[in-house]
Amino acid sequence: MKMKGVFLEEKAISRGDISLDELSELLDLTVYENTTEENKYEHISEAEVVFDNKVIMDEELFDKCPNIKYVGVCATGYNVIDLEAARKRNITVTNVPSYSTDSVVQLTWAFILEQVCNLEVHTKSVKSGDWTESEIFCYWLEPITELAGKTLGIIGYGNIGRKVARIAKSFGMNVIVNTAHPEKYDDDGIIFTDKDELFATSDIITLHCPLTEDTKEIIRKENIDKMKDNVRLINVSRGGLVNEADLADALNSGKILSAGVDVVLTEPMDKNNPLLTAKNILITPHMAWASVEARKRLVHEITENFKAYLDGKKRNVVN
Repeated sequence: MKMKGVFLEEKAISRGDISLDELSELLDLTVYENTTEENKYEHISEAEVVFDNKVIMDEELFDKCPNIKYVGVCATGYNVIDLEAARKRNITVTNVPSYSTDSVVQLTWAFILEQVCNLEVHTKSVKSGDWTESEIFCYWLEPITELAGKTLGIIGYGNIGRKVARIAKSFGMNVIVNTAHPEKYDDDGIIFTDKDELFATSDIITLHCPLTEDTKEIIRKENIDKMKDNVRLINVSRGGLVNEADLADALNSGKILSAGVDVVLTEPMDKNNPLLTAKNILITPHMAWASVEARKRLVHEITENFKAYLDGKKRNVVN
């Protein structure tokens, strides 16, 4: 008899363009478009297998849903799962590392290139008729900035940070990196430095680190004050890396020239988030990971993790 499973947040992975068939063949699977803190107990109920993304699974949930034997996290981060509580109950927890690296790197560079090229403002100008009324063959409304010779500061140097660095070098940029364990890397032309030096010398700062006690609100007034005037900022990592009020103040004052963020502290975004009304900021709805290709890889890896579990093997087990 197949194990009974639930997929809690299909809508976070698919808009009808991604199939869960390869997974549903392995178990008796009930798929929910979305699951909230209010209905999670009802949705999980008697399930033995849970595929989860953002729903908190803690001691209380494991007590109320005692049939759970396996949790497949449909993401790389697994901070929503109480691993110790799962371990005490012999519940296997898996994640999916590195499936979205190329997608996240791509959006990082989309943010950078939009900020230095100002494509949107010029496209709007042309479509409004400004070019057809121009007396000369060209014009520009905002400065266009070359990347060559500029310094990119990268905080965090995992798979994503390293790919961002390689692309930066191809643009002729200088690359400096702050990471917890620089001794692990021997990358040609990459300078490893402390945070203060990175803040002081970077023209663009991009965040690719995990959220830890050391990195929580690493972008805050104290550190913003150390930065160059007119620095640019990218955050496609975790919302908690940024003090949002301090970033908004720095954007509105012009200390930070522009920013691009794909993540915020509370998601979905709160209506009172100060970044919504800040100047010169691009905000996308936590979509850096969500290319079609990455989402297909995600479902395939979720399936392979569960197949390994059924075969008595460990694959991407995090507890």
